[in-house]
Amino acid sequence: MAEYRTETDTIGPVQVPKAALWGPQTERSRHNFPVGPLMPVQVIRALLTIKRAAAQVNAQDQKLAPEKATAITAAVDQLLALDDPDLMKDFPLHVYQTGSGTQTNMNVNEVISHLVQQQPGTVVVQPNDDVNASQSSNDTFPTAMNMAAYQAVQTLQPPLHHLIMELERLEQQYQAVVKIGRTHLQDATPLTFGQEISGWRSTLQRDATAIQETAQGLLQLPIGGTAVGTGLNTPTGYDQQMVAALSQAEGVNYQVGNKFAGLANHSALLTTHGAIRTLASDLLKIANDIRFLASGPRAGYGELTIPANEPGSSIMPGKVNPTQAEAMTMAATRIMGNDTTLTVANSQGNFEMNVYKPVMIASFLESVDLLTGLLPNFTDKMVSGIQVNQERMQQLVDNSLMTVTALSPHIGYHHAAEIANRAAQQNENLREAAVASGYLTAAEFDQWVNPLRMTNYDRD
Repeated sequence: MAEYRTETDTIGPVQVPKAALWGPQTERSRHNFPVGPLMPVQVIRALLTIKRAAAQVNAQDQKLAPEKATAITAAVDQLLALDDPDLMKDFPLHVYQTGSGTQTNMNVNEVISHLVQQQPGTVVVQPNDDVNASQSSNDTFPTAMNMAAYQAVQTLQPPLHHLIMELERLEQQYQAVVKIGRTHLQDATPLTFGQEISGWRSTLQRDATAIQETAQGLLQLPIGGTAVGTGLNTPTGYDQQMVAALSQAEGVNYQVGNKFAGLANHSALLTTHGAIRTLASDLLKIANDIRFLASGPRAGYGELTIPANEPGSSIMPGKVNPTQAEAMTMAATRIMGNDTTLTVANSQGNFEMNVYKPVMIASFLESVDLLTGLLPNFTDKMVSGIQVNQERMQQLVDNSLMTVTALSPHIGYHHAAEIANRAAQQNENLREAAVASGYLTAAEFDQWVNPLRMTNYDRD
């Protein structure tokens, strides 16, 4: 039996694998653009949802025969019911293709058409005239981008809030545990570990809010704009009907957006990713704080102990590394790189069309997927298992010279600095240097230098 079948497009005949659901335009793209990651499955699912909605709206507007709309709807439902690996067998195209995503749009059209034809007794459905009716790649692909991006953001929120809740638990647990503060990588005044964690928790809460707020711009869909935003070849009211159908299908309150902006610019995608990049930078900072505070156990800060999830060295027995922190910080650098890609790509809208669409949505979804996948392990395999080495924290507070700050209101800044300098130069503890200075008594020192009281933790 022949391994290929011959199909024809507007350029000529094409040999297509016999078992493939795709057609000639997909096959050409497979060979013309064979490099890079596959188009993300979220985009494929969004395009399928758009095709189903378009078939139903076109039937209502008498632009598509009801039996064809029914067949397209059934084929899309069959595809959407597949798990991701099975679904993607029929969508082999890569991100690095035409900048409008035209080949992927046609891939979806062809797969739906061929799947309909496999059903006995069904009508013939053409990829362009029927599945793509009232559409252009120029409006379906950016619509799919916004849909995929918005849904991805919703999957990010639960693991992010799980981390926030764990930090809140630790914050309460260690609210009165004093440790030394550090600024400029130098000793500073004391704070509690709970207060330090509260800074991490509050930062992530702001990030979660910012991501959700900026994502509202993704709800503006350019569907109905067709080639250049004018809506050529669409029935009157088609855009409103499509947005209503997509909103019902996804359970999301999509809105009719400006078509010309939606085809030429992807500012909402960039703005939302900016908030995601900010989250990544904050997670990098928090992960670094944790791994430095847990450094050691004998030659580092040693204030924290984190879970030992796996051996840390192939040569050094007993070594434990902060691997979850390292995974998160590496992901953060990738996300920052993706943000640069998105920024440059968004600037490349030429006249009525941005032609960097596939790389933009692939970069966006990679960033969200990285965080969505890594956050649960970061939370459960590191943050949740943080243990405080309170004796070490107390030792560092006792040895710090910066608790001298509590003396400034009583003896003045310059006298307090003199005491700190004497303690450093003569290797004395601060109490010894203070009493030797003659500026205060031992009893006054004990009264005024109280590390826990210095934190003002009970004001929170």
